[in-house]
Amino acid sequence: FPCFTPAFCDMLIEELYAFYASRLPARRPNTMNNYGVVVNEIGLEPMLGRLVREVLQPIGHALFPGAGSEVDRHHSFVVRYKVGEDLGLDMHTDDSDVTFNICLGRDFRGAGLQFCGDQGAADHRHASAVYYHKKGRCVVHRGHRRHGADDITEGERLNLIVWTTNSEYRKTRAYARYHMQSSATGYQTEAGPPDRVCLSFTHDRDYGAFWPYAEKTRQHRGRGWCPPRHAEYENFAEEPSSGE
Repeated sequence: FPCFTPAFCDMLIEELYAFYASRLPARRPNTMNNYGVVVNEIGLEPMLGRLVREVLQPIGHALFPGAGSEVDRHHSFVVRYKVGEDLGLDMHTDDSDVTFNICLGRDFRGAGLQFCGDQGAADHRHASAVYYHKKGRCVVHRGHRRHGADDITEGERLNLIVWTTNSEYRKTRAYARYHMQSSATGYQTEAGPPDRVCLSFTHDRDYGAFWPYAEKTRQHRGRGWCPPRHAEYENFAEEPSSGE
């Protein structure tokens, strides 16, 4: 849905680049983004709080009753993808109940947002949709939806990401269904081998059976958890050992 005007996107980017130019210390939003910044910590928290209360939370409630019905915390940050810096983002889920992802620009090519299934579902690692960012528009999804950013091929892209949390929802069986890696909570056996586009070099035990590890991702070999052993698809493809 349209969220910000192009003029507002430009103004927000100007503020961000003024902060970058200041060389003040910045906490990165997570371990996956090396050039992002937590916007709540650079003076934008009042604006983000109002955006969440007046715009995003009502939309979250309409789309995802229960998980999106209340917001008692939000983690808001900007990510930046650029040739020579972070190009894309490995498949993952978010530590949120509902995620809002707003494209701020700039000019870029590539960098589609690939969606797969819900964590814990039989189609968790099967492709479901590709979203192409447009300046000022917001895509909304549940935090437990597996997704990843394709590599940018040209230009620069900045996105404002808002992770919203509902602490009451997190006490429910519905939350456990998608976040607890146990058959007791309903974590399903995978329906079949994963689609290659949905594989994660960080999280998946069988990544190496479908893709070769690159030099920068080799450190993750043998450290994956997905799928849990009780949820392996039939004839699960074991990842070759590092010596093979």
